[in-house]
Amino acid sequence: MPVSLFTFADLFSRQLGTLDHLLTKGAEHAKTLGESEAQMLEWRLIDDMNPLAFQAMVVCNFTRLWPARVLGLPLPAEIGADLDLAGFKAAIADSRAYLAALTPDQFAGRDDVPLTVTIGNGMEPTLPSSQWLTVFANTNIYFHLSMAYAILRSKGVQIGKVDVFAGGGL
Repeated sequence: MPVSLFTFADLFSRQLGTLDHLLTKGAEHAKTLGESEAQMLEWRLIDDMNPLAFQAMVVCNFTRLWPARVLGLPLPAEIGADLDLAGFKAAIADSRAYLAALTPDQFAGRDDVPLTVTIGNGMEPTLPSSQWLTVFANTNIYFHLSMAYAILRSKGVQIGKVDVFAGGGL
């Protein structure tokens, strides 16, 4: 049974809800440790990995940029990793509003539209739009969301699997 690409707008919105939930739990825990929200956003799983702020930035950016690319819309402005917690929460809300404004009709017939995107060190693969959205974007969003979760768990934040799934609103 085919799956409409539009369903990914809802999935991405749920992933943003999860990020919001995780950041809230992280901030609560940081406070109990006597650490600031800014310090929390710099937490890392290991020294040579990107911090929590970077993970949040990627989730916010990918959930807006990839649907826009697939739909041939102007790309929304990217956010940076230098936001404070309130800035990330605002970016999450903005991203969710962006996704909520998308319609099923916009996605209709877009599955096989070829899309060429420059990624990494200048690679320019051309793939069907559906593959970019359902595989590339979705996998990257889950990776960075999982890294945010892992960073928080490594710092002792009391979160579990239910926070990843129910945090986004089942």
